[in-house]
Amino acid sequence: MTRPDSPWREPDFRTLFTASALSQLGANVNYVAVPLVAVAALDAGPGQVGALSTLSTVAFLLIGLPAGAWVDRLSHRRVLITADLVRALLFASVPVAWWLGVLSLGQLYAVVLVTGCATVFFDVGAQSALPRIVDRSGLVRANADIGTLVAAGNVVGRSAGGALVALLTAPGAVLVAAGAHLASGLGLTAVRRTRPADGPPSGPAGRLRTRIAEGVRHVAGDKELRALALTAALANLGSSVVNTMLPIRFVRGLGLSTTALGLFWGAGGVGLLIGARCARFVAARLGHGRTLGVAGLCLAPSGLLVPLVDRGPWLFVAGAGWCLAMFKVGMDNVVGVSLRQHMTPDALLGRMNATFRFLLTGALAVGAAVSGALGELIGVRATLWAGGAIMAVAFLPVFLSPLRARRSLPEAPARGAREEERKPL
Repeated sequence: MTRPDSPWREPDFRTLFTASALSQLGANVNYVAVPLVAVAALDAGPGQVGALSTLSTVAFLLIGLPAGAWVDRLSHRRVLITADLVRALLFASVPVAWWLGVLSLGQLYAVVLVTGCATVFFDVGAQSALPRIVDRSGLVRANADIGTLVAAGNVVGRSAGGALVALLTAPGAVLVAAGAHLASGLGLTAVRRTRPADGPPSGPAGRLRTRIAEGVRHVAGDKELRALALTAALANLGSSVVNTMLPIRFVRGLGLSTTALGLFWGAGGVGLLIGARCARFVAARLGHGRTLGVAGLCLAPSGLLVPLVDRGPWLFVAGAGWCLAMFKVGMDNVVGVSLRQHMTPDALLGRMNATFRFLLTGALAVGAAVSGALGELIGVRATLWAGGAIMAVAFLPVFLSPLRARRSLPEAPARGAREEERKPL
C-alpha cells in the first residue's frame, strides 16, 4: 500500500516513469553501441570518436537555453513524445544504412547531433513536468526513484549494450535502442493530466531573449544554485573526458571485449543505483547540503583510480573507483535536483532546468572534444588521468559554498505576479 505522499499514487507519474525507463534503456544501449559502430565498423580514430561524442551533447550548448523558454510555453506531453519518436526514427536509420552498405561517419555525426537536440527537449521537459505531476512534498522521493531508474539504466542498458553488440553487432544493438525509444514515445500518450493550476494567470509571453535571461539570472544569481551547477558541470567534464577514451582503451589498448566494456560501465551504474537509493536516508540524517559536501570530500578522489584500468587486478581496482565515483553522482543527482526544484518557482522550472542542462551537458560536449584532442596529442592513458583529476576536484564549489551547512530543503519561492498558469502536459 502506497503512502499518502507517495508519487506512485499519481497515474501520470507511473506512466512517466515507465516511459523514462524505456528511454533510458535506449540511451544507454546507444551509449555503448554508437561509438563501437564508429570504431569497429568505420575504423574511427580517437579524434573521430571524440567528435562523435561531442556532437551527441553539443545540442545543449546550441539550443539548451532557448529550449527551456520554449518548454515553459509548450505541452510537456507533446514535447516528450516528439523527442522520443525523432530519436527512434534517426537511430533506426543507422542499421538500415549499414545493411545497405552506405553507412558513413558523416551520417553518424548527423544522427547523433539531431538526436542530441531531441534529447535536450526530452530531458528539460521531463524534469519540468515532474514538479507539476507530483506534490513538492513528494519530490525527493520522486527524484530518488527517477535517480534509481537512471542508475538501473546504466547497469542494465550499458551491460546489455555490450552484450547486444557481441550478439547482434553494433548496428543491430542500435536498432534495439531505436525500438526502446519508440515504445517510450508511444507509452507517453497515456499521460493525461497534471495537478490543477494554483498560481495566477500568466502575463504576456515576452521576448525569448528576456525569458532566457530570467532563467540564467535565477541560477547565476543564487550562491547555492551556482555552486550546484559548477560542481555538476565539473563532474560531467571529467567523466566525459574519461568515457570518451574508454572504448579505445578497452578495445585497442587492452584487447578486451565489448562485453567487458559494458560491464565496466555497468559497475558505474551499480554505484549510481546505490547512491540514488541511499540519498534520501543520508540526507534525512546529515542534512541535504551537508550530504553533498561530505559525499564529495570522501568519494570524489576515487576518480583517480579509473585511469589505472588495465588487464588483471587493475581492471577491478579501476572498476571499484568508477563505482565509488558514480555512487557520489547518484547521491548528488537526487539531492541536488531536489534542492534546485525547491529553490525555483513553477514558472521558471523549464528555464532553470534548461540552464542546468546547458551547463551540465555542455560540459559533456566540451569534455568529449577535449578528450579527443588530448587523445591525439598525449595519448589515451594520459587523457584518462586528466579526466580522473577533474572528477577528483569537482566537489569543491559545493564544499566551499553555503550549501555545505544546509540541513533541510528550502521552502518553495513565493509565486509572483509574473508566474505562469500551469499548462496541461
